[in-house]
Amino acid sequence: MKKQLVPLAIGGFGIGMTEFVMMGILPDIANTLNITIPTAGHLISAYALGVVLGAPLLVGIAGNYPPKKILLGLMVLFTFCNLLSSFAPNYEIMLITRLLSGLPHGAFFGVGAVVASRLAGKGKEAQAISMMFAGLTVANIIGVPLGTFIGHTLSWRLTFVIISAVGLVTLFCLQKLLPVMPVVSQSNLRKDLKLFTHIEPWLILGITAIGTGGLFAWFSYIAPLLTEVAHFDSSQITWILVLAGFGMAFGNLISGRTADSISPIKATALFLLLMSLCLVVVYYASPFQIPLLGMTFITGAIAFSLGAPIQILMIRAANGSEMLASSVTQAGFNMGNALGAYLGGLPIAAGLGYAAPELVGAMLAFTGFLMAMMMYFRQKEAPAYELSTGH
Repeated sequence: MKKQLVPLAIGGFGIGMTEFVMMGILPDIANTLNITIPTAGHLISAYALGVVLGAPLLVGIAGNYPPKKILLGLMVLFTFCNLLSSFAPNYEIMLITRLLSGLPHGAFFGVGAVVASRLAGKGKEAQAISMMFAGLTVANIIGVPLGTFIGHTLSWRLTFVIISAVGLVTLFCLQKLLPVMPVVSQSNLRKDLKLFTHIEPWLILGITAIGTGGLFAWFSYIAPLLTEVAHFDSSQITWILVLAGFGMAFGNLISGRTADSISPIKATALFLLLMSLCLVVVYYASPFQIPLLGMTFITGAIAFSLGAPIQILMIRAANGSEMLASSVTQAGFNMGNALGAYLGGLPIAAGLGYAAPELVGAMLAFTGFLMAMMMYFRQKEAPAYELSTGH
C-alpha cells in the first residue's frame, strides 16, 4: 500500500467502527439511557440519515477547497461528534450526535475515493480505492469486536472515546502523509447537479441502493439466523461476525484487481450475480452449522467486492463532478442499508422465519445485476459515451 493511502485506510477504519459497533452495543446504550432496544435502533437510523444528508451537502459546501483540506475538516467533525456521543446524557442528545457523526461519512469516502484514484498508477484506480475501503473491512475484524467487548465489559462511552482517538490518529496521518493536491475545477453545485440529468448516474445509484440491499438483507438479520436457525450459542456470534469480517477483507482485496482487469461494470455485474446465488445457498444451508460458516465467509467476500468497482464507475461517469458523484454513491450504500433491512424484515414479521431475508436479498442483488447489465449494454451500443473519459 502506498503510504499516501494509509490515512484514508485509517479513516475508513474509524468510520467503519462507529457505523457497525452500534449493532453490538445497542442493548448497553438502551440500558444506560433508559430506553427500549427498538427506540435505541433509531440511533442507527439517525446515523444513516446523516450519511445520506451529509454526502452531497458537505461536498457541495467544501468542493472549492483542496481535497486535503476537505478531508481534514471532515475528520475534525467526525472526531468531535463521536466524542460528544460518549458524553450524551440522554436519548435526545445521543440521537443528535449520531446524526452529526454520520454527516462526514459519505463525504470522506467520496472525496477519499477521488484522491485515491488520482494517486494511483494508470489502470490501478480501483485497486487504490479498495485500499481505502480496506480500513472499513479491518474495522469489522478488529474494531467492532473490540468496541463491542469494551462496551459490554466497561462502558459503551469508552468505545466512542476510542473511536475519537482513531479520528485524531487519522488527522495526524492526513497532515503528515497526504500530499497537497490542487482543485481540479471550481465547484458549482448547480453545475454539479447537472450530473443527474444523465441516466448513467441514476443507474449506478440504483445498482448501489438496490443491489447492495441484498447484502444488508442478509447482514441485518445474521444474528437471529445463526442462533434461531443454525442453533449457534449467542456467545459465538461475535467470532462468527469476525469470520464475516475476514471474508469482507478478502473480497475487498480482490475487488480492485478484478475491476481493473475486466472493467468496473463487468466486475459489478459479476459480483451482484454471485451475491444473488450466494444468498440462495445461504437460505438452504442455514440449518447446517459448518456449511453456514463457510457461506458466511464467502458471502462477506462477495458482498464487499462491490465497493471499489461501483465507486470507480460513478467517478468515471461524473464528467467534472467527481467528488459530489463519489459522495452520492456512499449515500446510495446507506439507502441499500435501509432498504435491505426493511424488506428483509417483512418476511420475518409475516412468520416466514429468519432464513427468509436471504431470498429477499437474493432478489435485490439479482435486480441490481439486471440494472448493471442494462448499463453494460448501453455502453456497448453507444461507443460515443465513454465512461473512462467522463463523457
